[in-house]
Parts: sequence; structure tokens; C-alpha cells
Amino acid sequence: MSEGTGGTRARIQEVALELFTEQGYEKTSLREIAERLNVTKAAVYYHFKSKDDIVNSFVEGRAQRMDELLDWAEEQPVGAATRREILARYADQFFAGSAPTVMRFFEQNQTVLKNLSAGQQMRDRLIRIADVISRGDSSPQGKLRGALALFAVHTSWFAVRAPEIDEEERRRIALVVGYEILDGIGATDPTA
Repeated sequence: MSEGTGGTRARIQEVALELFTEQGYEKTSLREIAERLNVTKAAVYYHFKSKDDIVNSFVEGRAQRMDELLDWAEEQPVGAATRREILARYADQFFAGSAPTVMRFFEQNQTVLKNLSAGQQMRDRLIRIADVISRGDSSPQGKLRGALALFAVHTSWFAVRAPEIDEEERRRIALVVGYEILDGIGATDPTA
């Protein structure tokens, strides 16, 4: 591997993500990652001491972008337009770059992730974003609607499997459904 340290690290992440998604986190070894890259295991260890370190590296950039979204969102006025904008910005991040592949990895390896600090970091941030989205409605229904709007974006990857739907169309569908859910925030409880 003749690329620079940053390129090597990125290539390890890419190959590890492929293998983790293809055969599962637990069934993938650092040796297999090294073999796929045609490097020694020591070369992989130079960048990552464990598979957990590789997973944590996937989360670092995503977590930073989520924190930036939270910082922005917390300064916005409470209301329907802000809720929609938060969800749209979240969807933009979710569908950008390698994020869809990382999300497929998360979806397929949920049992492993719940025990890793990376999984907890993502859950904590998602809860915070859902809380910011539901500001102005502290009811259990409002909180649930905030979380379900985010879930609409997430589930679009495995709930909408039609081959003719590209990422942009999937994003659009997720936002249509997410906005419908958001529109219920602040509404009165129809079961009361």
C-alpha cells in the first residue's frame, strides 16, 4: 500500500466496512481485513488496535456532524418550519458520502453495537436530536413523534427496497413521511 497514512487509514475503514457488512462484525477478523488489502496485519494494527477502534472511527465524523446540527438546532426558534429544517439537514447528513454504507453496517450489527461505546454515542445523539425536534411539545406523544421522524429517515434504507429508487428518491420519501409525523407535534391527543 503506497498511499499516505490518511489514505491507508481510509482504505482500512472502507474495506473493514465492506467486510463487516458482508459477513458481520463478529465474523470478520483484522487478519481478513489485512488480507483483503494485501498488507500485513501489523500494517492494520498501526492504524487501528482493534475492530472496535475501526467502528469508533466510523462514528467520530458522523458524531461531529450531529453535534454541529444540534448546536445549530438549539439556537433556532421552536416551530414546524424549524422541525422540518432539522429533519432535512439530518437527512442530508444521513444520505451523504459513505453514511448509507455505515448505516447498513449499523442495521446489520445492532447486537454488537449496543455493547460498543460507538453505539451508545450514536443513541445518545439521536435522542438529543429527537428532543430538539420535539421542543414545544413535552408530551410523550411529542417525544415519540420526534424520534419516529428520525426513524423514518433511518428505516428508508431497509423498508424501501425497490431497485428503481435511488438515494435522492429515498431521501425524498423519507422526508415526506417524516414531515407527516412532525406535523403532529404540538397537536392535541386524539385519544384523550
